[in-house]
Amino acid sequence: MAVERLVSPDAEPLAEERNWSLRPRRMAEYIGQADLIERLDIAIRAVKARNEPMEHVLLHGPPGLGKTTLAHVIAEEMGTKVHVTSGPALTRPTDLVGALTRVQMGDVLFIDEIHRLPIAVEEFIYPAMEDFRIDVRMESGLHAQTVQIDVKPFTLIGATTRAGLVSAPLRSRFGIAHNLRYYTPDELLTILTRSCELLGVRTAGPQRGGDALAMIAARSRGTPRIANRLLRRVRDFAQVRGDGVLTAPMVTDSLALEGVDQLGLDELDRAYLRVIARVYAGGPVGLEAVAATLNQDAGTLEDVVEPFLLQIGFLARTRRGRMLTPAGAGHIGVPGAGHAPEAELF
Repeated sequence: MAVERLVSPDAEPLAEERNWSLRPRRMAEYIGQADLIERLDIAIRAVKARNEPMEHVLLHGPPGLGKTTLAHVIAEEMGTKVHVTSGPALTRPTDLVGALTRVQMGDVLFIDEIHRLPIAVEEFIYPAMEDFRIDVRMESGLHAQTVQIDVKPFTLIGATTRAGLVSAPLRSRFGIAHNLRYYTPDELLTILTRSCELLGVRTAGPQRGGDALAMIAARSRGTPRIANRLLRRVRDFAQVRGDGVLTAPMVTDSLALEGVDQLGLDELDRAYLRVIARVYAGGPVGLEAVAATLNQDAGTLEDVVEPFLLQIGFLARTRRGRMLTPAGAGHIGVPGAGHAPEAELF
């Protein structure tokens, strides 16, 4: 069961259409990930000088950090088109044949959630990545014949949020592999400033407006997608409850209405912490017990709630179960419920 949350880094329905105006189109417009941008800039300049397609690229990291955006930026810099698909959509080898026969010389084939490629399709893609050909079996049995179909030299860009699930043979065929890191508040502030210009959002002068955007950046969990989503909600609130100008009080009131606190935690995050603190005395407690108490799916808590709480040090996973740290207990106002389980950590 998926939980739709304002602070979720997952893409919203029709997010491609709504977010496209905020996406950078060129490398010079891309903010953050400086080391990766430098590597890509060198590679793109080199292959353009040699008139060759770019090496295959694997991007991995949490959702909302710009993997899809980078695929479009690379295609724009190479002067080619990008063809977008996903691992779950390629259920049979023939699906991959249809995708590869459409690409032209130097085009980018972007496969999102590439770790979810079926094994049959994954093995089918190996010769396409290395030799730019597809081996298609026309029949089955003893007299089966294989036909080779040549494809135009292309660049495969794979994106995944679960890098450990990408098989070693597939990972080794990518010339460039990089893990995208979370953004700093300063980088998010720069992104929000640019988004305000593109959306036509007004701020109340450099100081007050800058304070408002800094408040949004601090609550964005280091993720540009969340930052832009919060900006839209604050813009709507300022338009309806004010004069359309973003100020620090407007940010405070609008995000309080949405249930997002100063650290970016929403009501589900705080409910999770409160259950461990008050019902289970700070832990340790099993995930299934917490899920049953909250009437939530255990997978939802593990994939949606826990990653950020672990990242900011409010939660610890131990051999005996989940435990609340002193920082997490203090944040929800139950200071005596926290533990310091350093010896119990995996």
